Amino acid sequence: MLSLSPFYQDLLSALNRGLVMSVALIVPSACGGVLIGIATGAIRAFGLAWMRTVGDAYAALFRGTPLVVQLFVLYYGLPNLGIYLSPYWAAVIGFILCSGAYQSEYVRGALLSIKKGQYLGAQALGFSTLQTLQSVIIPQALRRAIHGCGNEIIYLIKYSSLAYIVTCMELTGEGKTIATEYFRFTEVFAVIALYYLALVSLAMLLLKKIEKVLYIPGFGRS
Repeated sequence: MLSLSPFYQDLLSALNRGLVMSVALIVPSACGGVLIGIATGAIRAFGLAWMRTVGDAYAALFRGTPLVVQLFVLYYGLPNLGIYLSPYWAAVIGFILCSGAYQSEYVRGALLSIKKGQYLGAQALGFSTLQTLQSVIIPQALRRAIHGCGNEIIYLIKYSSLAYIVTCMELTGEGKTIATEYFRFTEVFAVIALYYLALVSLAMLLLKKIEKVLYIPGFGRS
């Protein structure tokens, strides 16, 4: 029976452990990012002036600063204000806020792409502004935003590898530990790359299924 060397046994054990943590980071971060993106995108497109200003400032802040800096502030900076986050929650909150900022831009653009006549028509039928957004505008806009939002989720899978810098030992962090212990960096990071490729491939399959579920024949085509 084929047996693995101690190096590969330790490597696969560590990476599988890291994979569990990576998934635990990615799933809530992706869900939270999408929800914040939809809410912020709607506010930036149709909110009151002060609400749009706040939404634009949030998007500019988190899109304009490196994610690494955001994670450092959450984990190492907030304790100076008496706020202490565990490595896991510092990473998840950072990913959600950063992803939500990018998602809001996709959603805002999709919302503004819907013809104004549909908004006016819903108003003429007696729909309130909130009802118009919920029942007419947002369902169409989400179908147009899904490609951009899906790409952001794929980016999230890859930049979840930054969690180890705040001592949250996910896939990359566990692999780096093994690489340092055995001094076999090429092999370790080649295997890590395969893990991420598998995660991204799975995400792409799921996103394609979601696109098929939401697809309406003729929608968005001239």
